[in-house]
Amino acid sequence: MRIEGKPRIVVIGGGTGLSVLLRGIKKYPVDITAIVTVADDGGSSGRIRDEMDIPSPGDIRNVLAALSDVEPLIEQMFQHRFKTSNELSGHSLGNLIIAALTSITGDFVHAIQEMSKVLNVRGKVLPAANQSVILHAEMEDGSIVSGESKIPYSGKKIKKVFLTPEVIHPLPEAIRAIRSADLIIVGPGSLYTSILPNLLVPEIGMEVCNSKAKKVYICNLMTQAGETLDFTASDHVKAIYDHMDCSFIDTILVNNEEVPLEIQEKYKEELAKPVIYDVDRLMSLGIDVIYDQILTFKEGYIRHDTAKVAKILYSLLDKEIKENKE
Repeated sequence: MRIEGKPRIVVIGGGTGLSVLLRGIKKYPVDITAIVTVADDGGSSGRIRDEMDIPSPGDIRNVLAALSDVEPLIEQMFQHRFKTSNELSGHSLGNLIIAALTSITGDFVHAIQEMSKVLNVRGKVLPAANQSVILHAEMEDGSIVSGESKIPYSGKKIKKVFLTPEVIHPLPEAIRAIRSADLIIVGPGSLYTSILPNLLVPEIGMEVCNSKAKKVYICNLMTQAGETLDFTASDHVKAIYDHMDCSFIDTILVNNEEVPLEIQEKYKEELAKPVIYDVDRLMSLGIDVIYDQILTFKEGYIRHDTAKVAKILYSLLDKEIKENKE
């Protein structure tokens, strides 16, 4: 653990969960590197990816916005999604700007770096790969479903997910960040379509396994139809381990607050329900379990309480620093 200077945190994931988490963490004196999935193929991101043959910008855009330090109107403009009757319909302005910068600079990563300067981003935002990748799922019946946006709607149970092309190179900056990290955070986010696509980039997964940093998994609050139907917390962990061929999670953060029945009823329409935290099974896997009230409600949906989760994560770092000083 680094005694002097800011402790280094690497956060791995994608989707809404990652952005919510980062809004809380950026308020602490830490050096943040976010490694973000680029397997999204739906909506505006998918259209840009297919037309320009670049990595999907959507999750990157959300993370840049979450870590930005600009006037709220600038962030709102960056996140604005057009609702028109022409080809602009459905596109996010931020996605278009990232695509334009990629065209101007000739490189997706360079575009992200330039956008980070414009948005005064706190930390580094890195794609899991600097190339277009496709996520596939092998179902339990042996069929293959291709495309991140299609996998949850296949109506079948996932056996495993994998990426193409076969050779995918991570960014050297991502490898360096993992090697020098004091804390590695995985999640929250869709298990098969936001978290695993990062860890399946070969060298990223290997470096996470080999890292001596404390590794924390933030478990989802609700199950997800088409991905984790009826999954317990340990089922989430087991799925990650099965794909990684190593057991690397030191600590899991789980919620111990009751989800109100009216919220549960709303989620029933999506075949989702609160994740059961099977603590005994988690502990048998050698994982420290942190229980806390970490949920909040936004527009009728459940989200992780960004301030509470960030405080817990920073306390883990603080504890490590103190132990290493003694």
